[in-house]
Amino acid sequence: IIGSRQPLAEDRKNLPYTDAVIHETQRLANILPMGYFIKKGTLVFPLLTSVLQDGSEWESPHTFDLTHFLDEEGRFVKRDAFMVCLGEGLARMELFLFFTSLLQRFHFSPPPGVTEDDLDLTPLLGLTLYPSPHQLCAVSRICDERPIPHNGFG
Repeated sequence: IIGSRQPLAEDRKNLPYTDAVIHETQRLANILPMGYFIKKGTLVFPLLTSVLQDGSEWESPHTFDLTHFLDEEGRFVKRDAFMVCLGEGLARMELFLFFTSLLQRFHFSPPPGVTEDDLDLTPLLGLTLYPSPHQLCAVSRICDERPIPHNGFG
């Protein structure tokens, strides 16, 4: 859709699938606990998982499913139950630009001998949810066909 030029914030409306991948990834792996002061000296950490994986809000709450953020025509749909953080607008735009740039420049796949079905995407639990380590291959999509510079003597 955007060719080889650098992705722009305006491209987001034309890339609903990419936007849905980012949102669904954030929904399943909310990695940042949020703290709010209720009473002086009392710190509360709300569990966003209780909203982001609520079966009454999401059709398949524990499964990576892009239809959570895409309508029948493939357009991106904002969901009220999706909450991340106060600075989410700026953070989501930066994440979109970064993610789109990576996908534009590289094809990602499991290493030889590993299939996508072999990957365990279950998050690890701690104070936050975080992904388990994986190895992957990143193959450049950009073929550099510029001539190799030389000094003119050969």
